[in-house]
Amino acid sequence: MVLPIVAYGDPVLKRRAAPVDLADPALPALVENLFETMYNAKGVGLAAPQVGLSVRLFVVDGSPFAEDAENAAQEEVIKAFKRAFFNPEVLEESGELWGFEEGCLSIPDVHETVHRKPVVRFKHQLLDGSWEEMQLDGLAARIFQHEYDHIEGVLFTDRLSALRKRLLQGRLGTIAKGLIQVGYRMKFPQAR
Repeated sequence: MVLPIVAYGDPVLKRRAAPVDLADPALPALVENLFETMYNAKGVGLAAPQVGLSVRLFVVDGSPFAEDAENAAQEEVIKAFKRAFFNPEVLEESGELWGFEEGCLSIPDVHETVHRKPVVRFKHQLLDGSWEEMQLDGLAARIFQHEYDHIEGVLFTDRLSALRKRLLQGRLGTIAKGLIQVGYRMKFPQAR
């Protein structure tokens, strides 16, 4: 089922999410709905808070970014980078900051260069409750970090300079008021 995506300005996007209950019988359907909603909106990641659920869960499918990979090996990694992450915890980010243009389904038509470290090491739970440790780099790391920020209550616009934030305030206000047209279902925090 395609769910409405929560727009910029909704308090759920600024709240640190609670752990997701892996024993919840509705969890597989929620994961399926997140993927369906993400694909409907032509995204590469979607976090539960973006559909109004403040839990530590997000889904990713990096395959649309395969052509942006730096080399053939990274292209194969990003093509295969499709999964759900339950209760992830970042352990370490490393490397020199690099800029890449990011956007967000909750902040339509706003794209800005965000600087992040290129390597992330983290752990996350599997559906059986066990923990798995992983390391990602390049575009896969960036997609993970962007979605991880969502469950921490951080938006990519929070990572911009004060000047860039001020320059975007009008556009962000327009989004919060629902005065935009997008090709997918959205839920706006303020009435039109």
